[in-house]
Amino acid sequence: MPQIFPKFYPQNLVTMAVDFIEQILLYIFGNQFVVDCIFKFMGIGAILGVISLAAMLFTYEERKVCAFMQKRIGPNRVGPYGLLQSMADTLKLMTKEDIIPLGCDRVVWALAPMLLFAPSALIYAFYTFDDGVVLADVNIGLFLLLAISSQAVLPFLMGGYASNSKYALIGGMRTVAQMISYEAPMAFSLLGVVMITGSMNIGDIVKMQGELPWFVFLQPIAFIIYIICATAETNRTPFDLVEDESEIVAGPFTEYSGMRWALFFMAEYANLLSVSIIATTLFLGGWQGPILPAPVWFWGKVLVMVFLFMWFRWTFPRTRVDQLLEFSWKVLLPLALVNLLLTGIGMYSVKEFFASF
Repeated sequence: MPQIFPKFYPQNLVTMAVDFIEQILLYIFGNQFVVDCIFKFMGIGAILGVISLAAMLFTYEERKVCAFMQKRIGPNRVGPYGLLQSMADTLKLMTKEDIIPLGCDRVVWALAPMLLFAPSALIYAFYTFDDGVVLADVNIGLFLLLAISSQAVLPFLMGGYASNSKYALIGGMRTVAQMISYEAPMAFSLLGVVMITGSMNIGDIVKMQGELPWFVFLQPIAFIIYIICATAETNRTPFDLVEDESEIVAGPFTEYSGMRWALFFMAEYANLLSVSIIATTLFLGGWQGPILPAPVWFWGKVLVMVFLFMWFRWTFPRTRVDQLLEFSWKVLLPLALVNLLLTGIGMYSVKEFFASF
């Protein structure tokens, strides 16, 4: 079948740049293994750079979006239009005193923020940023992505338990209940996409959307379920009961300060960017698009999704914890299962229709 959005250039720009750098490194080192190792480290550095840059940009964007929603100005004093506010926040966090609470389990308490940031960064290895541009191209990329991201539950519980604080412990337990509850309907919502494509390879899923309509049109119910679950998984309003300051101060983060707290903060924005990339990749065609280069389409869609999640945060009121859990188990999970049933019926009907000719 012809592609809906054929590229206007024979080879994507990112691949051309990578090939050019590879030829230079081969000329310098003369060994393919050494060049491959260098590229792996370059990929890891690029992922960490994207996450760090996203954290700085999104804190500024979040404040501006919040100000726009509430008819305020937002950051406007530090640098032109407040652009250096994020830099000032970074310097503040780096210079704050690292306070260790008395009576805490120091080893577990110190490991929690590092272990939380690790899966948030690791899942970026499976994203297809452009045609063939992926750090780890595996056949079960979607499965590994969900499996690794689900490990973020444990560091929250570790931080809450090891802090020797009732507020932190309650926040950690809330995190476990909330994230496990919303992982189930999220996984089932993505299974509809897997059924249509017949593959868990993220690159194959994107390419299939060049032959078929974007999956947001074929799976609208799954897309809505995913957006709701992703909002809960990133602990953002109206599902920010993990860090409910009116009840439990700051949840599992209560006893953290300085750069340890900053790792929790970076993991939150890394997850925000991550769920936006997943939505773009699985439902909005990924890097597919007419006329413009693929990276422009990819990052443009991602930024639109980031704005959508920020819009939710400053629009909807916070829910109660019992309402949050009931909504997942009694509404979203049955709806996701019904969507799978409808997807199977639709695929069978289309197959029978074409078989009749």
